[in-house]
Amino acid sequence: MTHRLPYLFRRLYSLLSVPTDDMELVRAQLQAFARQIPLLYCILAINALAVMFTFAKFGHHWLSIYAPSALCLLCLARGIAWWRIGRAPVPDNVAIRHMQQTNRLAFFIAVAFTAWGLTLYSYGDGDAYAKAQIVFFLALTTISCNFCLMRLRSAALNVTLGGVAPFSLFFFFADDGHFRAAAVNLALAAMGMIAILMIYYRDFAHLVASRRSLLEKQAETQRLSDENSRLANVDSLSGLPNRRALMTRLAACSQDADALPIAVVYIDLDGFKDVNDTYGHATGDRLIDIVARQFARALPKGAMLARVGGDEFAAVISASEAERDAKSFAAGAVAALARPIRIGDRLVQVGASVGVACAGPDARDAQELFRRADIAMYHVKANGKSGVRIYSRDLDIERQRRQEIEDQLRRGLREDEFDLVYQPIVDAVENRIVAAEALLRWPRRPEGELPPDQFVPVAETSGLISQLGLFALRRACEDFLSVDHVKVSVNVSPAQFRDPNFELTVSKILAETGFPAARLELEVTEGYLIDHPQRASGVISFLKTLGVAVALDDFGAGYTSIAYLQKYGFDRIKLDKSLVDRVTTDKTAGVLVAGAINIANALDMAVTAEGVETKEQAYVLGLAGCQRLQGFLFGRPMPLAAFLACDAAAQPAVSAA
Repeated sequence: MTHRLPYLFRRLYSLLSVPTDDMELVRAQLQAFARQIPLLYCILAINALAVMFTFAKFGHHWLSIYAPSALCLLCLARGIAWWRIGRAPVPDNVAIRHMQQTNRLAFFIAVAFTAWGLTLYSYGDGDAYAKAQIVFFLALTTISCNFCLMRLRSAALNVTLGGVAPFSLFFFFADDGHFRAAAVNLALAAMGMIAILMIYYRDFAHLVASRRSLLEKQAETQRLSDENSRLANVDSLSGLPNRRALMTRLAACSQDADALPIAVVYIDLDGFKDVNDTYGHATGDRLIDIVARQFARALPKGAMLARVGGDEFAAVISASEAERDAKSFAAGAVAALARPIRIGDRLVQVGASVGVACAGPDARDAQELFRRADIAMYHVKANGKSGVRIYSRDLDIERQRRQEIEDQLRRGLREDEFDLVYQPIVDAVENRIVAAEALLRWPRRPEGELPPDQFVPVAETSGLISQLGLFALRRACEDFLSVDHVKVSVNVSPAQFRDPNFELTVSKILAETGFPAARLELEVTEGYLIDHPQRASGVISFLKTLGVAVALDDFGAGYTSIAYLQKYGFDRIKLDKSLVDRVTTDKTAGVLVAGAINIANALDMAVTAEGVETKEQAYVLGLAGCQRLQGFLFGRPMPLAAFLACDAAAQPAVSAA
């Protein structure tokens, strides 16, 4: 017999405790309680107020008014708390805490109300109605609370233990047994309620378990279905549909004669390769995931977004206002990447080149629509990146022309069709030539000479700019090797900076030509430096160790800051023509130029002004402290022989060459 006692105690403890091994059951209990507990406390408060009203006339205010008022306030506070709990989901640990707290309070509140009622009973002498009300209050309250707590077995048992047991014992012996029948009746009713409670709780737990089992089976079936779909049609990295899924959707929309208008949006990330090369593929993969989620948030309702390549995304939009929705989504994609993206402790910057193609009566073919969107995107890529372009037929013509120019560039490099011209740079004080800027020309092109602003962008997007840039550097060094009093300035394309061997190639050319590094100045623009500061800083530092000067070109046309100038330590800045043009006519421009010159000089940087065309401009710039001047006033770009003749004349060059 004694060996059964520990088991009985454990069983009793289990019955009176909140089960925490089944969170599905706890959550179901919490959800039911959030609706029932406020009602329970309302019943308690109403019953207590009725007793207070009856017993207030007997005096004993602490017992008849103050104590029950405190209990009613407690009920009100708990009712409000449970009402709030039911308005939002809570974590599992918080749900368990609420249920355990309710379980403990059920016992103590039952004891408190029972003790108050039994104590108050003795003050109703002479008023059988008042005493009967106490009996009715305690019995009704206990039964009501048990029904409200049926979904939490332990709480209902605690109420029975803390309320029914004292009630039955007290009234079995009190008042010469006048309420003995009521005591026995409530005790028997309590046992019946306990039996019903156990059955109800068991069925409730089984219902929760059955629902969980059903949901688990449904989830497993859905998981298998989703996994099969993912393997066939979903990109594993971004979680988006893949190219196959997108083309299937696009083909379905295109083949439906009665379908809504269609638009395809093609997005290519600008600068993604540099992120991969600089920070590694793990960072690149994380970037793809972040960008995919940003694009998905901007996607119009009913559209499909897919990852169709390494750094390429596309969307199919089928809607009554497909073109409008496509333009809005494209603009949103560009805007989403306007700010740097934080990945761990790094900030990376990429952009988006976006092409949009809308289906017309002659173009509902899926492949053709996709091709047109790609062409429009390519146009943005080739013209400054980070923008949106809607497909039009002229893009096909332009792309064909760019392809022809690219083929001609390759031939031109093989057949030596390129040459250099040189524009004089003069000393602002002595008015003598001190340097020459080398500029690339294509004079021997069989189809006719092509201006640099037409072939250089094609060379940059095709990857041929590195060969052209190195040709220009080598030729300039060879041309001016013996002109030892003239320094040479050569432009460097941002695409050349992306070449990991660029700085070593510069060193090799200087060594092979014998050109003094101190006489060479390389001009860079700020765009690549801002987007790729670490790579740019390393290249510039290496060049400066060689003795090569580095100048920041087009200063004033962008957003260069003082901190930016300090970071890279340029040897010179070149004021952009847009500032120089207004220096004598616009007071604000004059102030800006003077300020820029003062800042540069304070940072130990020399200043060259480009685009000087009048003597008034030269005079003002000289007074402002500009050391060198360059522009048509002193000479247009000219062949080497003309430049040397101009230099020999020892006077400002004014040439129509």
